[in-house]
Amino acid sequence: SEWIQRRVGQTSRHLQKLIEEREAELLRQEEERKKKEEEQDKENETVIVDNKEKEEEEVVLQELSDEQKQQIMSSQDFRSFFDSAARIVEKALSEDIDVGFTYSGDGQLDSGDNADELLRLHRVFEDERWTRNRSVTSFDMNSKYPELILASYDNNEEAPNEPEGVVLVWNKKFSKTSPEYIFHCQSPVMSACFARFQPNLILGGTYSGQIVAWDMRAGKRTPIQRSPLSASAHTHPVYCLQVVGTQNAHNLISVATDGKLCSWSLDMLSQPQDTLELQQKTKTVAVTTMSFALGEVNSFLVGCEEGTLYSSSRHGNKAGINEAFEGHHGPVTGLDYNKAVGQGDFSHLFISSSTDWTIKLWNNKLSKPLDSFENANDYIFDVKWSPVHPACLRSVDAMVG
Repeated sequence: SEWIQRRVGQTSRHLQKLIEEREAELLRQEEERKKKEEEQDKENETVIVDNKEKEEEEVVLQELSDEQKQQIMSSQDFRSFFDSAARIVEKALSEDIDVGFTYSGDGQLDSGDNADELLRLHRVFEDERWTRNRSVTSFDMNSKYPELILASYDNNEEAPNEPEGVVLVWNKKFSKTSPEYIFHCQSPVMSACFARFQPNLILGGTYSGQIVAWDMRAGKRTPIQRSPLSASAHTHPVYCLQVVGTQNAHNLISVATDGKLCSWSLDMLSQPQDTLELQQKTKTVAVTTMSFALGEVNSFLVGCEEGTLYSSSRHGNKAGINEAFEGHHGPVTGLDYNKAVGQGDFSHLFISSSTDWTIKLWNNKLSKPLDSFENANDYIFDVKWSPVHPACLRSVDAMVG
């Protein structure tokens, strides 16, 4: 019995020794394996670094020739990219905000010392090259992008090599001083507007009688469409344009000092769809401005060179000139129905501006003005109601900046 116990003890000790030796052997093998892996990793890193150094040594930057540089800078892709990038960078440099965010003010007056003022100067939009010595002939606001406003300009007599007609699109959200878009043509632009249902399009009426269209997406400053100079359309200056109708059925209406009203499709300016001669008795009405009431496509108002305003119709038994509104003592330059939508109905009110330095308020049921605003210091070229506030209006005059 004792012998058996001694043999069992010896066997247990021997087995324990074998186990410890085996564990030590496995631990030594694991350490050797890790050491080899570390050495292999170092060798691989050395090879990668050597390859990178060789690649860097092999890469030689080739200097572009002046001709190649000019070819790249003249390409349409580069010009489009540079123009877009320049606008973004200019906005970013001019603002202390994140220009990637869309924002708008609440329209309330400050609570400071000037809170009781009805009107304050907020911004002046001018450009040394494009607005100097030019008169503003009209302006408009974009219905989809309310931060965008456009102004049309006549020719600069001191710069005969510059385009005679200019339309500039300004961005009133940002503090940058240059126009968002610049468009021009070879005849002074007497009227311009954003296409009501295609806000990327800008329409212009010129001194030569042509109707022109620019596209903010096209990446070019010249018109993408223009009407012909022929007796079938206008042959005198076009001082008024307006898009009327609905999203699915709309037309551009233009009237010129030749007394002709033309209806156009925005898809084709090569020929008017319809024309109408505006005459008072036997005398041609030299129209300088026009306005349709909100939602109206038939009845409209026109202002004329002799200072008279007329109610008119495009179709029906009363097509042409109807009633007269007298009050101005110079050519009528601006005319606008009140289009504000709210609790009250102000659609019967309209305003007009003139070279007699006045703005007049009218009721379409009365032939005489309700009021006259006479605080201007020069010719007033255009006037518009606020699209949201029925008691606010804005105007531009001939003061050269």
